[in-house]
Amino acid sequence: MDIKRAKQEIENTIRAYLQKDEFGDYQIPAVRQRPVLLMGPPGIGKTQIMEQIARDCRVGLVAYTITHHTRQSAVGLPFIQEKEYGGNKYSVTEYTMSEIIASVYEKIEKTGCQEGILFIDEINCVSETLAPTMLQFLQKKTFGNQEVPKGWIIVSAGNPPEYNKSVREFDVVTLDRIKKIDVEENLEVWIEYAYRQNIHPAIISYLEMRRESFYKIETTVDGKQFATARGWEDLSQLLQTYERLQIPVDREVVFQYIQHWKIAKDFANYLELYQKYKQDYGVGDLLDGKWTKEAVEKLRIASFDEKLCVVNLLSGRLGEYFREYCMIDGVVTKIYEYLKPYGQNIREVSMEQTAETARKDYETEERLEVLNSWDKRVWNQALSALDRYAAVVREKKFAGEEAFAQVKLLFGDETKERERILKRAAKSLEYAFDFMEEAFGDSQEMVSFITELNANYYSLRFLQENGCDRYYRYNKGLLFEEEQKQILQKMDDVETLLNQAMSDLHS
Repeated sequence: MDIKRAKQEIENTIRAYLQKDEFGDYQIPAVRQRPVLLMGPPGIGKTQIMEQIARDCRVGLVAYTITHHTRQSAVGLPFIQEKEYGGNKYSVTEYTMSEIIASVYEKIEKTGCQEGILFIDEINCVSETLAPTMLQFLQKKTFGNQEVPKGWIIVSAGNPPEYNKSVREFDVVTLDRIKKIDVEENLEVWIEYAYRQNIHPAIISYLEMRRESFYKIETTVDGKQFATARGWEDLSQLLQTYERLQIPVDREVVFQYIQHWKIAKDFANYLELYQKYKQDYGVGDLLDGKWTKEAVEKLRIASFDEKLCVVNLLSGRLGEYFREYCMIDGVVTKIYEYLKPYGQNIREVSMEQTAETARKDYETEERLEVLNSWDKRVWNQALSALDRYAAVVREKKFAGEEAFAQVKLLFGDETKERERILKRAAKSLEYAFDFMEEAFGDSQEMVSFITELNANYYSLRFLQENGCDRYYRYNKGLLFEEEQKQILQKMDDVETLLNQAMSDLHS
């Protein structure tokens, strides 16, 4: 299955394991809560989804890469303890608490989460001395003589043997005690993730045209060559930073992340063309409704790759506008969440107290570790605005209705800015459709444009909230075409089965 489905499967498992009956006991007893084993090739996001899952389920997370540990750090150090058996005293070997188990208790104290996920990565790549401990861990949920605390679910991950020479095969006894999920790379799922994570649009554009370059691991005379999802995401971060610093990116730089020389060279060439088309067609001007007949004619006779690149440039810039709208909409919504009760209780609550309440709520969420980077940005901007409102009210020595009237004026500036960003995004989308219709009409390029909008989380959210007639019209046509393809495929499948049945009958 793909990583998106695997994430959902793990979330479902965690919710099921943490479900309690009417007596407060876990519906599935701990002994039947099989550890999850996520198996798949490297660099597809197995580790990364665990943070998302912990946030979504609002539970704690302790993560370890077990190959970094020795038997002593996993099991604990031995020490001599004196005990009495049958009236005689004996020296007995005991063990200190495992570093990993201790980390779970520390996480409980830090976050207050009594339930969580203990995630062990690269579990099938442990050393010879640690291998028995890992088997015991999966089978009995213990490290040495210490159990994983109740309410903490074991999730582990590993790579198949073809990707790692040090992989150890699990025996049937162990496999029969775990919940094994096999996962594989999937470009469509990754692109959906890429839009939400603000991956560089040149990478998204390139991979949509060179789908075979998304994930590849090959053994050559020069050793392993590979391109992975992790490599593309890390390269994206570098590209965006280099662009701000005006540092050029060539094939040597790309190869530092995409360690497959042919793909690195191909992407570096594409990136050069991408930047050229960006200047030649002036995407910013296109989205302001400014283009010439010459530009349209030039694009009509261009190669398909060039056309698709321009389409991706348009959708990429639009995506930035949609993302900016979603951010300010989140900030305004968060501010309103605290101004509403303030307005209802202005005689009992001050603006300063309202800002302080918001800050305490944020600190609680941060301590629970349920906030991602987007959430933190929303919170920080909202807190900054609330502090600013409180400072103005304090400076002018307003109170009661007068203070609230001042706050409403200040909040009005935030909503006006949201409206400005909304109008710009909506107008740019209309201009994009104007240009697409003039340059391509109802063509494959338009289908690609609609597909890009559908793949982008922020564009979908913007369209769902604000609408766009032409988007709905073209999208309806696209969905109809997809339904036709599915029907025709089913008809072909039925015909194939019938032909096979007839052939079997005659034979």
